[in-house]
Amino acid sequence: MDNEIVISGITISQGVIATVVGMAAEKVAGVASVDGRNLTSSLIGMFTQTPAADQTKGVDCEVVDGKLHVTVRVAAFFGYPFVKLADDIRSAVASAVTEQIGVEVSSVDVCIDDLVFPKE
Repeated sequence: MDNEIVISGITISQGVIATVVGMAAEKVAGVASVDGRNLTSSLIGMFTQTPAADQTKGVDCEVVDGKLHVTVRVAAFFGYPFVKLADDIRSAVASAVTEQIGVEVSSVDVCIDDLVFPKE
């Protein structure tokens, strides 16, 4: 995978796209983490100046027919129906990419790679 995407006459780092996608997906209720990031590591990084996890680990993107195709890998909290969770993630990611980057999204594939159970 190259480190840059060329779309709509601009070159964008895959890390930048991954950051936009990750931030949007993490705001969706039921998402425990995206690309290795979670609330705890984000807070620790904020207070300790620790570098963020590899931003591209859980987000892949490519240009298909002039539109962006995104794949995002998440860990989901137990108790959230997967179909609805995936629909909510797709919507959030497509909106964020369109608003922040300004390019059209052809599709968002959601891969639920892990399930997080509440501590009892």
